[in-house]
Amino acid sequence: MAVIPKKIVERFTKNIVKYQRVLKTAKDQDVNETDTVAIINDIFSDVFGYDKYTEITSELSIRGTFCDLAVKIDDKFAYLIECKAIGLDLKDNHLRQAVNYGVNKGIQWIILTNGHLWNLYYIRFEKPVTHDLVVSIDLLNMKPKDKKTIEDLYLFSKEGLNRSVREDYYDKVKSVNRFIVGNLLLSEPVVNIVRKELRKLAEGVKIEPNEILDIIQRGVLKRDIFDGEEAKEAQSRLKKFFKKNTRKKVKTKTKTISQKSSEPVMQDVE
Repeated sequence: MAVIPKKIVERFTKNIVKYQRVLKTAKDQDVNETDTVAIINDIFSDVFGYDKYTEITSELSIRGTFCDLAVKIDDKFAYLIECKAIGLDLKDNHLRQAVNYGVNKGIQWIILTNGHLWNLYYIRFEKPVTHDLVVSIDLLNMKPKDKKTIEDLYLFSKEGLNRSVREDYYDKVKSVNRFIVGNLLLSEPVVNIVRKELRKLAEGVKIEPNEILDIIQRGVLKRDIFDGEEAKEAQSRLKKFFKKNTRKKVKTKTKTISQKSSEPVMQDVE
């Protein structure tokens, strides 16, 4: 992640302490959704750095009703925020509601929050529509000066938004997860490396790639890593990667051969 300016770090650490007290009191008193939304609005301003009068709105109409909050920068909606009372657990039906709102308005980034828990999602406008959890933070239990805390807060901030930090982080989430890593272990290049090392370890023992695959699938990985929707997505992503990488290698090899063939042939002159 990019270096976060000192003044932004100071804003985070100062105001997180403040709002942890506010959120604890609100939770102890089990305040209603309206009062929770008011706190969330202030957090967007004081912690995340948005102008709550010009960049935070509760006037986004969706199917005859209004969403709780939305972030609007330069006439473009950056976030749709679905808020629940601080005493409520965030549930799947709350998420479905937020995703439906986002789909209806073409807003890909949504936040589901009850004030102390903040879940950031990215909607993929595919058929069918899907969504990914990008990051989840708990403002009430964060350590204000912790590096991870600062980085997580930066994802939600206006400054982070301007620097496309959330997009970069989402790319990392897509590329570095248990499904990608698990299916990398099942890929031909990795299996070949394992086979090579096993043959060194046990000289004279023959072992075939399919035997290694079977061991990894049955004894090393959980089944959902290689059998399920997220597994299929990881496999598809890796397949495209390996195909692209192969094309690059062929192109480089062809270019090298072409260069060699075009080099002048030096002949001895008698």
